[in-house]
Amino acid sequence: MGQRDEAQTTMKAVRIHAFGGPEELRYEDAPRPIAKAGEVLIRIHASAVNPADWKFRSGFFGKDAPLPLTVGFDFSGLIETLGEGVTRWRAADEVYGYGLGAYAEYIAVKEGLVAAKPRTVDHIHAAALASASLAAWKVLFEAGGLRPGQTVLIHGATGGVGGFAVQLAHAKGVRVIGTASKRNQTYLKELGADEAIDYESVRFEDVARDVDVVFDTQGGETQARSWKTLKRGGILVSIAQPPAQAEADKHGVRATFVANEMKAEALNEITKLVDSGKLKAEVETVLPLSEARRAQELIQTGHTRGKIALKVV
Repeated sequence: MGQRDEAQTTMKAVRIHAFGGPEELRYEDAPRPIAKAGEVLIRIHASAVNPADWKFRSGFFGKDAPLPLTVGFDFSGLIETLGEGVTRWRAADEVYGYGLGAYAEYIAVKEGLVAAKPRTVDHIHAAALASASLAAWKVLFEAGGLRPGQTVLIHGATGGVGGFAVQLAHAKGVRVIGTASKRNQTYLKELGADEAIDYESVRFEDVARDVDVVFDTQGGETQARSWKTLKRGGILVSIAQPPAQAEADKHGVRATFVANEMKAEALNEITKLVDSGKLKAEVETVLPLSEARRAQELIQTGHTRGKIALKVV
């Protein structure tokens, strides 16, 4: 095979050949995907890094996926080619979305699983929006059923998902109480929180009362201490660990665990909020795709502000 043909059939990607620690991440040549019927092939310009990325790499979600495989979920880029039967997109359209295999130069996904990229931001910030803003949307408005005038308690409110949750709730007229470290108190207020709690010096359950929804991004002790902050009939929604139904019953509240999923309809609503200036992605660190291992090591500390992004092009 000639050099030209080889370049057309391979790409750079970050893959794992075994589940485990960050040392399993390999920046290497991989087969370039092809858009099948109903799919679009996207030339990725940027990817974003999430806690789900390192959990997937470690096997936290299971180890049944065939190896080797390309990791990462969030992407933003340009449509390169259209699979048979694709009608809603054209080549060179700018899109963003959420799907396994985003730490790469190319990804092929079903045409309904991407949305038009917000016009007002670049690919780095669009990639940073995708799954984290979708998770926040699903927790707040689909699982939590929040309405204007209600109150939400958001844990980890300056993290990747939490930061979007604060902004989305604020934009919808919800009263927001957020927990964050001392250094992030001012930033939390800037995001739109009505009340900022420094979890390092204050026990949040001593000051947060009668909330309609608890958004649990932490699990563990934080989740266990959150029950008493809810009003009767309220709901605790977790993306960290399934809450105990027995505890919910004991406190006269509801509880549910939410797994993220790509919904173009929700992402289109998020796009409108971004382009209207009501929602923004805070990107703290940008690294080249080749440094995905470092990016995952940073996100795994659990102490990043905003998002980490990988620049592909």
